[in-house]
Amino acid sequence: MPTVNAKALLGTAVAALAPDPAANPVVPLVERGEAPVELLAVLALEQRWVIPADRAAFEHLAARADSASAAFFRTLAAGEELAAGHLAAFAKACGVTAERARGYVPRAGCQSYPAYVAWLALNASPADVVVALTANFSTWGGTCARIAAGLRAHYGFDDAARAFFDFFAEPAPELDRRATAAVRAALDAGTLDNGLAHLYGGLLQTYEAEFWRALAPTG
Repeated sequence: MPTVNAKALLGTAVAALAPDPAANPVVPLVERGEAPVELLAVLALEQRWVIPADRAAFEHLAARADSASAAFFRTLAAGEELAAGHLAAFAKACGVTAERARGYVPRAGCQSYPAYVAWLALNASPADVVVALTANFSTWGGTCARIAAGLRAHYGFDDAARAFFDFFAEPAPELDRRATAAVRAALDAGTLDNGLAHLYGGLLQTYEAEFWRALAPTG
């Protein structure tokens, strides 16, 4: 299959699975400088559970996948390792102590996303997961860009404290190339189920929305 077909398939998934940007209750608060630092601290604490879980899931997917999809998942796993270092700086800026981090009990709604990524790692065809994650990461990258801008404008966080969000907000051309190569290989082999890929992607977006709803302040 020509490369353009793989790119078109991924582009269609990104467009079809894009959520309503107004549905996230937390990000607008950060953009306006209205999110309390305690909310940001809880975000950091929840991500301390999400990042290592996703890294392990991506490593498992890489072990199950063909060479093209494995390269994509190995790139994701390496990115999660870098993100973990950036997350530590964000948590520190939010006042999270080592003692609080050790004792923190994560919220079930926030952890439904990594739980589903783990389910995909165990049960789904890796190539289908490439499509689903590409769509989801497009959303996540936009979310991180908005948070980074809000932290810069209203919270006085320095570059290190914002680096977690800046990292995910940056374009990732190498990851895009590997996603395209993985999809192209799956199309050539006839192993891609685009219907399942969109189903998985839709559920990922739903679980990500649940993360932000569970994080949002009530009352």
